[in-house]
Amino acid sequence: MIAPPPAPPSSRSPWRRVVDRLATGLIAAGGIGVIVALLAIGAFLALEVLPALLSGSLSREQVVASLTPLAWGTLKAAFWALVFAIPLALGAAIHSAAFMSQRLRSRLKPTLELMEALPGVVIGFVAGLVLAPWVERHLAGALALLLVLPPGALLAGGLWRCLPTPLRRRLPLAWAGLWLVPWLALLGLAALTLAPALEAGWFAGDLRGWLDRELGLDYASRNALIVGLAMGFAVMPSVYALAEDALSGVPASLGEGAQALGASRWQTLWKVVLPTAAPGIFAAVMIGAGRAVGETMIVLMASGNTALMSLSPLEGMRSMAAGIAIELPEAVPGSDPYRLLMLAALLLFLFTFLVNTLAEAVRDRLRRRYRRLGGGA
Repeated sequence: MIAPPPAPPSSRSPWRRVVDRLATGLIAAGGIGVIVALLAIGAFLALEVLPALLSGSLSREQVVASLTPLAWGTLKAAFWALVFAIPLALGAAIHSAAFMSQRLRSRLKPTLELMEALPGVVIGFVAGLVLAPWVERHLAGALALLLVLPPGALLAGGLWRCLPTPLRRRLPLAWAGLWLVPWLALLGLAALTLAPALEAGWFAGDLRGWLDRELGLDYASRNALIVGLAMGFAVMPSVYALAEDALSGVPASLGEGAQALGASRWQTLWKVVLPTAAPGIFAAVMIGAGRAVGETMIVLMASGNTALMSLSPLEGMRSMAAGIAIELPEAVPGSDPYRLLMLAALLLFLFTFLVNTLAEAVRDRLRRRYRRLGGGA
């Protein structure tokens, strides 16, 4: 029997090995510390709330009456944020991963990801003090922008297909992220210019009054649409980054095999790439939903903080996070309002914890699927 060759002597000095072990221990301790801190937060909230619930100090009627409007406002704000964020973020991720040129992608992707570093208080400040008054003064123009820009982007795609081949080569689809901007800016300028005339002709010069008279919609300066726009802007970077990574991580062999069998780029995208990356895209949406539900400052500064249970996107709301930020400094520890705020915090903690855990589980499943598909690579 041939003896195995002796292991080569380690080139690292004993001091270097001690430093490496110390760094490994510190990293492990930091990770364990984060987990312990999260569990401690959950345990603290549970200990503050559960005894009152089990003893009957907080009645079911009291909990329902106090937290139902806040829960409704939380879900309403998150819904409108995702309505604005998901189509734009997923569309940008699909275009970036499947169609954008590598040169443009290397510049735009880091810029979009850096938007995630914007503090929520800054976005809320701009939404509450700049965006909300502007929309109130130009309500018809703002609604015209929302109605014109999405079909305008689709119209640009249809017009591009009708262009002569030499002109299409000058405006390649890989650079649509740049040449589409002037087109959308022109459509936005046209919508804002024509909006006053349309408002005067169709709504007697008072769209806000027409909404109140004809549809019974009371317009509030700080409403769900303002919150949705601002919070959607805050949620988009994280959704885009995670979805783009999932789409870019699909093994190239799958797309190349589909195109070798005769599929077009669009067929490859819809039939191969998107189904394969679906778990990662789902995880991105879930993480965006968790961010939207837990957002505090944007809702606090741009929603009006009126605890209303209304389906109208033109009225305000109050979320759980905003309610905690407003009322907790004045709540007396041990009182019923204090316990209700702790219960709201516990519900937010459980929701975001479960959503992020589900998203991470889906991402782990995606990584295992990629490892199987690309095992031969």
